[in-house]
Amino acid sequence: MNQFHVIHMKKIKQFIIILVAAFFTAGILYVENVLNYPVFSTTSGPKAIYKGDSGKKEIALTFDISWGDVKAEPILDTLKKHNINNTTFFLSASWAERHPDIVERIKKDGHQIGTMGYAYKNYKELDASEINHDLSKSKEVFKKLGIDDITLLRPPSGQFNKEVLSIAEKHGYTIVHYSIDTKDWLNPGVDEIVRKATSSIKGGDIVLLHASDSAKQTNEALPIIINHLSKNGLKNVTVEDLISNAETKSNEVK
Repeated sequence: MNQFHVIHMKKIKQFIIILVAAFFTAGILYVENVLNYPVFSTTSGPKAIYKGDSGKKEIALTFDISWGDVKAEPILDTLKKHNINNTTFFLSASWAERHPDIVERIKKDGHQIGTMGYAYKNYKELDASEINHDLSKSKEVFKKLGIDDITLLRPPSGQFNKEVLSIAEKHGYTIVHYSIDTKDWLNPGVDEIVRKATSSIKGGDIVLLHASDSAKQTNEALPIIINHLSKNGLKNVTVEDLISNAETKSNEVK
């Protein structure tokens, strides 16, 4: 009888261990797949947005440009051809001051412009004075280009911490991350870019694409992505429209 109880207790312990391991594994998978790109906030201070209101059938296509001369305009042509006049372009100011005509066209075509600072350096590797200088220089450049209403910041390489959040707020910026990363700059193939952009897209998503010269396949993928959005009743809006008067999502920075 005692032997039965011992065996029975062993089985219960094994079951508990397996159950705990299963919950632990499920938790990891949830974090990796559902909370793909957590974006952070201070406990009661500035926030960084990675997603808009999932209850609406609206998404935001965003394009980063930090260098290059030839890919931005074809992408603008494709957007215009498909009657998309409200994406959001995040520009490094050093690129913008070398391409004033393209910046003017982005604005004229109706797209929103956000900043990525000036020199496209990882803010987590800079001290506060360097970040402040970079953002101030960026603001000066855009003002000279006739754009003095920028409120959105996407930190270079997407890296930031509490200090960056606080500095951005002092400059009047909301940090914008993304919930879908197409990794188009790796040129994985048009089909793969489309798959990453559309396979799980839903209302509120902010999609990261690139219009720098490194993204050689993005323009070919773009019409397919736009067609998918249309077929699924998803409307593209600017990031500003996506996050205004909406329940945006953010996580506390650790």
